[in-house]
Amino acid sequence: MAVNRVPVLKRCRSLGLEPAYLGYDKKSNRTSARAGKKVSEYGLQLREKQKAKFIYGVLEKPFRNYYKKADRMKGMTGENLMVMLETRLDSVVFRMGFARTRREARQVVGHKHITVNGKVINIPSYLIKAGDVIAISEKAQSLQRYKDIVEVTGGRLVPEWMDVDMESLKGTIKNIPTREMIDVPVNEMLIVELYSK
Repeated sequence: MAVNRVPVLKRCRSLGLEPAYLGYDKKSNRTSARAGKKVSEYGLQLREKQKAKFIYGVLEKPFRNYYKKADRMKGMTGENLMVMLETRLDSVVFRMGFARTRREARQVVGHKHITVNGKVINIPSYLIKAGDVIAISEKAQSLQRYKDIVEVTGGRLVPEWMDVDMESLKGTIKNIPTREMIDVPVNEMLIVELYSK
């Protein structure tokens, strides 16, 4: 499996992205060497695509597949793409506060610690539907790791499209989010322009 091993803060700096969107508290004081340089239209489109891929931890091939699927769906392609990325299981686990960072959310899912409607799912790209109940499996609830995670993420703002009960480490998806509910700084129209060339 391909893994992106670029240091997170370095990548955030090159994309002009706040590390907070990935769950990191650290800040980078250095500026990118390319800051202030004129970027071509293609360069802007490419940067938006790389930003979306980096935030959600998706590699090129699956990302292109998401785009094709979003293109076939009804409605705006860009909005469909963002909603699909946001409703991936690893992203939902991060949003619910069951992981400190998006990378950790992916790992938690991979380690079979997450159940969807009572069934263990270990596929980070599994797409969540409205009404799904996501929980930490009973076996994993007693782990010290989740006590530590809840301490860190307890004060984090939970999106309005989900209900989370931190006591029982369980959350319900009230409805599928709209683009306005997704607070990710990505201009999806540029991604659509890039792929529709």
